[in-house]
Amino acid sequence: MDERIRHPGLRQLLMSAEEAAALIQPHMTVAMSGFTGAGYPKAVPQALTERMNAAADAGEGFQLRVLTGASTAPELDGALARARGMELRLPYQSDPTVRERVNAGELEYIDMHLSHVAQHAWFGYFGEIDVAVIEVVGIREDGALIPSSSVGNNKTWLEQADRVILEVNRWQPAALEGMHDVYYGTALPPHRKPIPLEHPDERIGEPYLHCPPEKVIAVVETDAPDRNSPFSPPDGVSRQIAAHLLDFFDHEIRHGRLTERLLPLQSGVGNIANAVLAGLAEGGYRGLTAYTEVIQDGMLDLLRTGVLDMASATSFSLSTDGLATFEEDIEQLRERILLRPQEISNHPELIRRLGCIAMNGMIEADIYGNVNSTHIAGSRVMNGIGGSGDFARNGYLSVFMSPSMAKRGGISAIVPMASHVDHTEHDVMILITEQGLADLRGLSPKQRARTIIANCAHPDYRSLLEDYFERACRESYGRHTPHLLDEALAWHQRFVDTGTMQPEAGAARSAGSARA
Repeated sequence: MDERIRHPGLRQLLMSAEEAAALIQPHMTVAMSGFTGAGYPKAVPQALTERMNAAADAGEGFQLRVLTGASTAPELDGALARARGMELRLPYQSDPTVRERVNAGELEYIDMHLSHVAQHAWFGYFGEIDVAVIEVVGIREDGALIPSSSVGNNKTWLEQADRVILEVNRWQPAALEGMHDVYYGTALPPHRKPIPLEHPDERIGEPYLHCPPEKVIAVVETDAPDRNSPFSPPDGVSRQIAAHLLDFFDHEIRHGRLTERLLPLQSGVGNIANAVLAGLAEGGYRGLTAYTEVIQDGMLDLLRTGVLDMASATSFSLSTDGLATFEEDIEQLRERILLRPQEISNHPELIRRLGCIAMNGMIEADIYGNVNSTHIAGSRVMNGIGGSGDFARNGYLSVFMSPSMAKRGGISAIVPMASHVDHTEHDVMILITEQGLADLRGLSPKQRARTIIANCAHPDYRSLLEDYFERACRESYGRHTPHLLDEALAWHQRFVDTGTMQPEAGAARSAGSARA
């Protein structure tokens, strides 16, 4: 560890996770590192849960307001949620226990655009940040911090927090040093200036994070892995969705709206995203770039084979196999990867300037192109909006993808009216399911409806949508965006009541088809 903690003064602050956790008091606002299961503190949160459980046994409460970069992992989100130790959580989560607490009304959750988090902290919207708990790879002689496998909001947490606890994790590869680009040129209005980045591979900052040593109250040694669950390999439906998107790219190239090098790619995570990335390789694409949030296994493969020249992100999200590949080829990959703060990776100014192609998943879309990416039946949150809105609103192309049905046909991804709207019809250009692709550019609301129903809806639901739309066009209060308000959300209510959006006859028919 002497090689990882080279600042003599900060080495004097070495202590156990339990001693460090004792410096955090109930009801504090605590900002922690971590983004999509990478670079989060491992030891201090678990020591905190021991205090929380002890407080609960004594009939006392011990809760914190917890801010992060995005989702973390069981050692942080899961542990604190099981101990009922969070009174508020933001901005994005994917832990099942956190989700359960939120949907039970036991935990306040703020879902927000990831590009907004740092600036809202600077604006003071979250109040004072009492303590930041940040994982780093190491501490240099001059006190500079070597960032870990994610950058996220760490720059802001280190600057805004009154006190700082550092976890130095020797499990993280020392070769991560130099792979980061931390920009310190942002400012508050009215003093902002253009961010000087014109290409994804440009460096505009420095490879280290900075924190005044006098703010550091504890340093904790750890040797623990990031816990990223591997995504399922692409299935047939995912490959069909990817094929529709790749056909669309070919169409755009033929019409001169894209070149064979496309534009910088932003990709959400999951098996659909991996299918798209694999399809790019199979389609012969080379020399592409990515300006995105997360580098997952599929993107590493493209970097190694030359499909991608470089990738700019704020975090890794690698499986065990992906990590082994990364460590094996780290010297080659370190020249092709930059990790930035999420206020830069998700910055609307840069997304628009670079012309990113935004490719994200959704829960549902309605017939006019409004997209719900966060809630089931309008009220039960899944994970959160993440950065999809940052890219959809500002990208050159905004693409949303989903299987056309879920829950064995009980849920249609295309509905009369979205039960919750994260991305309005004005920010959605392309919808794709395994059924087909709907290009919504330049279409009026009714034209969009006909295109979405014809191309994206599953046959089990298509005639129901056509019937709804035709009656709405005749009977709606207004005819610009026709809706029958008394039944626009009836599909969702039917799902809540019966477990399927299908009318009774349709549900029986689908069940018979499934048995056959």
